Amino acid sequence: MPEAASSSVQQARQLLADRLRELVKDSGLEGKEVAARCGWYPSKVSRISTGRQKPSEDDIRAWCAATGTEDQAADLIASLRAVEGMWVSWRRMERAGLRRAQEARLPLYERTHWFRAYSPGLFPGLLQTFGYTEDVLRAVQQRRVAIDDVADAVASRMERQSVLYEGQRRFAFLVEESVLRNGIGDADVQREQLEHLLTIGVLPNVSVGVVPTRLGRARMPVEGFWIFDNAQVNVELVSGYLTITQPSEIKAYADTFATLADIAVYGPEARRLVAAAITALG
Repeated sequence: MPEAASSSVQQARQLLADRLRELVKDSGLEGKEVAARCGWYPSKVSRISTGRQKPSEDDIRAWCAATGTEDQAADLIASLRAVEGMWVSWRRMERAGLRRAQEARLPLYERTHWFRAYSPGLFPGLLQTFGYTEDVLRAVQQRRVAIDDVADAVASRMERQSVLYEGQRRFAFLVEESVLRNGIGDADVQREQLEHLLTIGVLPNVSVGVVPTRLGRARMPVEGFWIFDNAQVNVELVSGYLTITQPSEIKAYADTFATLADIAVYGPEARRLVAAAITALG
C-alpha cells in the first residue's frame, strides 16, 4: 500500500481492532482462550487485536462465536469491508471492465453538493468532452484492462456529467497550466476540449481556475484529488484508488486546495491562457 494511503486505512483498521479487543474483554476471556476456541495460535489473536493483522470475514465470525457475540458479526464484517474499500487497486476495481468502475462512482456524485477538484495532469472527468474521454479511457484500457468496454465507459462518464446541471450543486475545478497542453488525442480533440472548457466555465455554479506555470510559485504540485462536500476525499494514484474519510486528512486536502486556489487565475486571465493553448494547436 502506498504511503499516501496508509494513514486513513491504518486508523480505520485500528478502530476495528479496538472493537474486537473489547469483545474479548467484555466476554471475560483471555486472548489464549479465544485462540483455543477458534483453533488458532495465541499470537494470531494478539496480532488481530492490536491491528497488526487484518482479519478475514471468517476470522470475525469465529471471533464473535468464541466471545458469544454472534449478533455483532454482521456489523463488524461491514466495518471490515469499509476498511478494505478505502484502498482499492486498479486491478481489483477494473477487473470487470471500465464501465462498471465508472458507474460505481455515480451515487457519490449524486449525493454531493459541493465538489472541489485539483488536477495536475488531465482535465477532470466532469469537464471532459466525449473525444477527450474516449482517448483517456482507451489509454487506460490498453495499459491495464483486459476487457474492452471503452465505448460503454465513455457513455457512463458522459451521463455522470448531468450533475453539473441538476440540483443546487457547486463546482470548483483547478487545473495546472500544463494540462492545457497535455497532448491527449490529436489537435481536433484538444481544440474541442479547450473550447468546451471556455463554455462550461461560464456556468454560474462552476468555477474553473488555472494554476499558472511560473517561477517562484508558492507551492509545488501535488497528486490530483477530489473533495466531496466535507465528507471524503478521493485520490487516484498510479496503483490504485484511495478514499479518505478522516476529518483531519480531509482538512489537509481542503487547505491544500485553498492554497492552490489562491495562486490560480480565473476569468479573463484564465481564458487568455486557454486561448493561447488553442492558438498553439495551429
